[in-house]
Amino acid sequence: MIVRLAITAAILAYLSTRIDMAEAARATAAISRPHLMLVLLMVALDRAVMILRWLLLLRASGNPISTGGATRLFLVSSFVGSFLPAGIGADAARAYGLTQSNTRDSGPKTPASEALASVAVDRLLGIVSLVLMAIIGVIAWTPDEPGDWRIAAAIFAALIACVAVFWANEWLRLIIPAHRHEGFVTRRLLRLTDAVGRYRHRRAVLVHVLVWSIVVQVLRITQAYVLALGLGMTVPYTYFLLFMPLGLLMLLLPISISGFGLPQAMIVWLLQPMGVPDIQSLALSTLIVLTGLAGNLPGLILWLRARKPVESKT
Repeated sequence: MIVRLAITAAILAYLSTRIDMAEAARATAAISRPHLMLVLLMVALDRAVMILRWLLLLRASGNPISTGGATRLFLVSSFVGSFLPAGIGADAARAYGLTQSNTRDSGPKTPASEALASVAVDRLLGIVSLVLMAIIGVIAWTPDEPGDWRIAAAIFAALIACVAVFWANEWLRLIIPAHRHEGFVTRRLLRLTDAVGRYRHRRAVLVHVLVWSIVVQVLRITQAYVLALGLGMTVPYTYFLLFMPLGLLMLLLPISISGFGLPQAMIVWLLQPMGVPDIQSLALSTLIVLTGLAGNLPGLILWLRARKPVESKT
């Protein structure tokens, strides 16, 4: 937490030496209200799609959690994850909550490896969809420049690396000597990768979830574009297809606090070639983070409602 706070503070301090923060705050507050409301509606929609794709993975693994239970768990863990390392905080909270939810409902307890696998595959397919969107963005932005194919090839290599994770259990057994397979860490790692590997045989659900993951990324890219329009920017949508996947990947790195800091600096940097003033870029990046946090507010309400009976007893 201290390290993340230091990194976020350092990046924001650096940005403050280059950008008038008061002007950036005024630009943020000046966002067109109709554009902002449209984005908030899209945020609610992308949360619904994210819950759906996780439910598809849970159903494929035979998990008995109810739709309402999964929805509550997803929303509450998203809220709790706002205070944990970006990217992995909400995922860790969701996996832990899943192992406990069936016990509270008098159902069979979900093994930790299966809980982690459902969240890991969900996150992995989200990253794969981002990489696919980045390839589309490179091709769509400057299709006639041969150098861009090299960039697309590098991104495609990253896509292959993501897909290879589904075979992690196989190559881990080849890399790690057999006499170490029963070690405390290795045994749990192999259980997790075995659980992830089982999804290889659930191709239909993987394709289904991947399609919904792409829908989520298109929604998020469109949210950024609509916010940019609300701020008066004239950057083409095709450029958002190119740079936003990278900005969204920065949001997944566990080195920022609620998405502030590095993702904002990255978006400011990526918009410079389009001649966007840094003040506007910072306003856009701040609105992207804030509207994402607004999507976690239902989790706060559910969390507070769950705490009331406990507090009344005390």
